[in-house]
Amino acid sequence: MSDLAIAAYCPRKLYYTWQADDRTVPEPVRERRRLAFRYDELLAASDESLATEPIAVAPEEYRRNLERSARTIDRFEDLASPGEREVLLTGRECRGIVHKVLDGPPEPSTISTGTPPTQGVWEPDSVRAVAAAKALAWTRERPVDRAYVEYPTHGVIRPVEITARRTATYRRAVRATEAIDGPPPRLRGRSKCEPCEFRERCGVRSRSLRSLLFGVR
Repeated sequence: MSDLAIAAYCPRKLYYTWQADDRTVPEPVRERRRLAFRYDELLAASDESLATEPIAVAPEEYRRNLERSARTIDRFEDLASPGEREVLLTGRECRGIVHKVLDGPPEPSTISTGTPPTQGVWEPDSVRAVAAAKALAWTRERPVDRAYVEYPTHGVIRPVEITARRTATYRRAVRATEAIDGPPPRLRGRSKCEPCEFRERCGVRSRSLRSLLFGVR
């Protein structure tokens, strides 16, 4: 599922990712992900305590964000204490680890350690959320119409409805992944390239971030 998210961001990056010798998750990333399993503790934490956590904003802003998530996300308590964690799901088109699976009406949640857009979620996060929902639906043999993307370093949780538009974007990522048998064409957008660990091996021409990477509502 993470491969599909990378393909949605940049198929060429996925090609280089496949060539990498080590694909283990770095410990700093693991620490940031663990925040998503400590929401109750973090809500009760003092500013001094929050300042020692791997959060990406000031403690006051973090608390406001997390309190807003608790008020507005109808399954916040389930997300804070999920029925299943780190679940390996195999669907018809993809296979991977889903960070949380909620009990009751089954809904998956994936964790992003990046910065959320002002509204909605980034397209790669949307693709991964749809992949998780599709795999969960295939496994449980029942429809799954909603997923979540959590940005725990900001205290932000966003619901993701599995719409036709999002499903079409997911299908494009699946096709892009299946088509890779060598380095895909370079993108024309340095904004995507700057944070990429493979930028020295790749390189792109310049184009605005707005035209390539946008929040999906």
